Amino acid sequence: MMDFKVDYHIHTTYSDGALKPVEIIKKRKAEEYDIVAITDHDGIDGLDEALTAGEALEIQVIPGVEISTKTHEGVKVHILGYKFDRTNQKLIDTLKELQENRKERNARLLKALQDLGYDITMEDVIARPGQTYFGKPHFAMALVNKGYAKTKKEAFDNIFERDEIKAIQKKGLNTKDAIELINQAGGMAVLAHPGEIKLSKEEVANLVFELKKAGLKGIECYHPSHDNEAENFFISLASKYHLHITQGSDFHE
Repeated sequence: MMDFKVDYHIHTTYSDGALKPVEIIKKRKAEEYDIVAITDHDGIDGLDEALTAGEALEIQVIPGVEISTKTHEGVKVHILGYKFDRTNQKLIDTLKELQENRKERNARLLKALQDLGYDITMEDVIARPGQTYFGKPHFAMALVNKGYAKTKKEAFDNIFERDEIKAIQKKGLNTKDAIELINQAGGMAVLAHPGEIKLSKEEVANLVFELKKAGLKGIECYHPSHDNEAENFFISLASKYHLHITQGSDFHE
């Protein structure tokens, strides 16, 4: 049996990654990867570039996306989608709506930070020329650059935990609706980094059971945030519910 070197969770400059799609593919090719998936947040604009680079460099590139969702109970859950039809209109329209929701959230987030006395503008949040995607990590970095926090983690742990900031949430998809969206586009839905979900192990197990019924096809068991115990737990869940086991670096920079 041949083993393949794979990475099914990579972000590019089309969301909050530091490298362009072509740069990512070149990097993974040099590292002798066989298969990679580009999984930018709530968008698929970088896929054409990545697929073209993959053909040229003879490395298999799988179309992917990472969708931010919430359960009916309000728990934040990320769903990875793979091998979907990139021309599916419902998928395109839904992702465009999610991007607009993010822009609206960002405007409110910036104003809330300014109202709290943090002297930052949207120009401070821009990390590179031509940037169109902005997430909380970009705001955190701006706060670091302006001296309001020493690290991005400190910005998240302190500033973003203030009630005024926590109250600002972007509109997102329900978790089961995201799974249905990926499935109707001919793709495969996978639960991303389940160890980061703010639930107990028992609650995560119950969630997997419910999402399996909704069409979930896999679990990202191998992720940098998972230790051996977590990996084994998620592998056992995948086996119990006959789900695919995936792994990803969640590469950003």
